[in-house]
Formats: sequence, C-alpha cells, structure tokens
Amino acid sequence: MRDNQREDAMRERIGFIGLGAMGAGMAGNLLAKGFPLTVLAHRRREAIDDLVARGAQEAATPRALAQACDIVVLCVTGSREVEEVVKGRDGLVSAGKPLLVIDCSTSNPAQTTALAAELEGQGIILLDAPLGRTPKEAAEGKLDVMIGGAAEHVARARPVVEAFAGRVIHTGATGSGHTMKLLVNFVSMGYSTIYSEALTVGAKMGLTPQVINSVLSGSRMDCPFYQAFFDFVLNRNENAQRFAMTNALKDMSYLAATAQAAGVVNPIGAAVRNSFASAVAAGKGEAFVPALSDVIAGLNGISLHDDGADGT
Repeated sequence: MRDNQREDAMRERIGFIGLGAMGAGMAGNLLAKGFPLTVLAHRRREAIDDLVARGAQEAATPRALAQACDIVVLCVTGSREVEEVVKGRDGLVSAGKPLLVIDCSTSNPAQTTALAAELEGQGIILLDAPLGRTPKEAAEGKLDVMIGGAAEHVARARPVVEAFAGRVIHTGATGSGHTMKLLVNFVSMGYSTIYSEALTVGAKMGLTPQVINSVLSGSRMDCPFYQAFFDFVLNRNENAQRFAMTNALKDMSYLAATAQAAGVVNPIGAAVRNSFASAVAAGKGEAFVPALSDVIAGLNGISLHDDGADGT
C-alpha cells in the first residue's frame, strides 16, 4: 500500500459490528494498526471491554455507530443478520448518511446484490468481503478475504481489510465474494462429509481412525484442512476447527439456492447439505464440523473413539 493511500485510510473512522470468534481478532488488528475504532455494544462483554480498554469507543446501536463512522465492517452470521443490522430498528440506514459497508459475513449472494442495489440509492456502498481461515489467523491479521464490488470502492476498502488480512482477492462485482465463499465452503464441507463416511465404512470393516490416518496423512490427499479435521477425530481437540455445523448447514442451503437460481444441477452439494441437516436434526448443530464424523458413525450404530459415545 502506498504511503498516501495509508494516510487517506487512517483518516477514515471505522465501525465494527460482530465481535465473535473472528470479529474480535479482526477489530483488535484495526485498533492495533492505528485506525479510529467504534464497536457495537453486545451482551457478551469480553471482547468489547478489551477493545475499549485499548482505546476503542463503544456505541449502543448501529445507528449511533454509523453516526460516528465513515466505514463499517460487519462480521455477523448471514443475510438475515446483515439486513437486521443495516435496515432494522436503529439500523445503519437510520443514521441517514453516506457509508461504506464491508460485509464479512457468509451470506446469500442474491440477497447481497439486492441489498447493495437498494442501499446505493441511499448513499451507502455495500461490499461483500467474506473470510477464509480461522480465528487464529483473524487474531494474527492473516485472513484470506474475497471481496466483491466496484474497483474504486474496493480500493478505498483495501487498507482497512489489509489490517486483518494476509491475502485480499478482488473477485469481481458485488455478490461475487459471497459466491466464491460458498464454493470454498462447499469444497471444505464436502471434504468433511467424505472423511466422515470413509471413517464409518472403515470402522465397520475393522479399520480404526488411526490406521486410516496412517495411510492418508502425508499422502497426496493430505492438507491443512485434513489435519485439523483429524486432530479432532484422533485427539478430540474441540478447537481444531471452530465452525459450527449449524453454520455449515446455512452455507450449504445458500449454495443450493444459488445453484438453483443459476440452473445448475448439483447432486453432490445436496448430499453434503443433507449430511449437515442430519447433524443439526440430531441436536448437534452447535458442535464444530469435525464432529460430523461422530454423527455419521452414530447413525450407523458405531463409535469412532474409545469412550463409547456414538454421536447421536
């Protein structure tokens, strides 16, 4: 980033809404790198209290936050939450001022493009900028960000995004970032489903997860995602891959709607979605994605680990 770009960016007042596992680290990086930061009050105080102690300001409503800011970063769950923050009671729109909104949720691309068109007439520019990687990289400022929008708006947003990103990829027009993120999640959730079913078939045939891992680990099928998934399977590390299965189901449902709108037949996507729907229906929605292995095993009457739990 050129020095004059950074100087211009540092004059922007930044608001941040969504201080969860990812958002807390992202906001911390903005603050650490010198951006004037306002955060939204939330019922969970830990992240806000930490940021305020380090110099952030606190707003009671999205409207109050918008009044204090030029750029607002959203890191909420999906389309419904984005629309509530933007257009709901005391939402960003009610401040009645121009804003650049950087939406880091994973949302339905069709809803994103419709919302962007609606907001443009009110002087608000919406960019979709979903995230890749984990809360660890959020805290380290090394996230992958897929950003959609007009080039001039992306250029304005880039210094802000680079405060918490290691890679920033401009994917195209508004909505393309969310489309790309759904494809990324389809691939990763597809891996999770394949791993889970392979583990179950193997267990039924007398092959333990340890034996399966001894073959796959270090092979051409190995990758960081595989290692995180199997860290749970083998070591019961609950924090190896912190992404809830209810969110996986949401994203696969968005993918199904996107494929349907595009006229694309996607039977594998439907199968992956159904696997996570089964997990959520079994009451495991808040468990993280690698726990799908326990759910699939449980549906087949077996356990993948020694304590006898079957995941159902």
